Amino acid sequence: MPADDVHPGESWSLSPDSRRPLPELIEQKLREQIIGGTLKAGDRLPTEPELARKLDVARSSLRTALQRLQLQGIVEVRRGLGWYVRRTDLAAVEEHLEGRLAARQFSQTDLLEVRIALETTAASLAAVRAGDGELDELAKLNHRYQRAAVEDTQEMIEADEEFHSALMRASHNELLEQMYHALVPGLQDCKRQAQPTREIHNRSANEHEQVIWFLRRHDEVGAKSAMTTHLLGLYNDVASDDPQQPRATLNTYVGVSDNPIWGRPR
Repeated sequence: MPADDVHPGESWSLSPDSRRPLPELIEQKLREQIIGGTLKAGDRLPTEPELARKLDVARSSLRTALQRLQLQGIVEVRRGLGWYVRRTDLAAVEEHLEGRLAARQFSQTDLLEVRIALETTAASLAAVRAGDGELDELAKLNHRYQRAAVEDTQEMIEADEEFHSALMRASHNELLEQMYHALVPGLQDCKRQAQPTREIHNRSANEHEQVIWFLRRHDEVGAKSAMTTHLLGLYNDVASDDPQQPRATLNTYVGVSDNPIWGRPR
């Protein structure tokens, strides 16, 4: 039975907390509904548009929260049917990899190094698999990112995440995409702490354009190299200076024998 039919009078309003990102507040509310018994194992959640209306949030923030809960094994999506509660024993969640990721039990350096490996592979795949429509969508999403105000941290992070998520989809590798989304909550924390300036924001947008330029030319190594260079910016901002564990570099991800068609957007 759909969850919105089980407890029609249940309050879905979020607790205001300006110090926490919106997806975290949404996740907390959904957890409360499960812990409180409003949502039980096997219940279907309201549709995404209905749930976004109930919570008074954007669907992009809602989807991020649902993906976090999915990666913890708390909810699942059934094709053509919607989102369902999968488990209610939340205390056992953090024993699993998905729970550890959602609980941010890995260092920022570890998260970013894995992120670079996944996303640069996706860039290479997208160079040979992405259609013109997907590349046009990436350009539109980067334009949205360019317009985002540096002062509006959440808007800037969401616009950036939309771009990178679209790139992962363009790889047409579902497992790669799911692995990447497991890292998203931790990555958002990294971006929030980096506090980019307007100069860094503009540079990031230009680097997005560089990646798209290589994608349009179906240059796998060029796309991978450009994406690696882009992602190393954030990595170098937050990675720890541990002499026992030197930082990754461009050569870590792009072999010296690789031969990209180097060039810059016109």
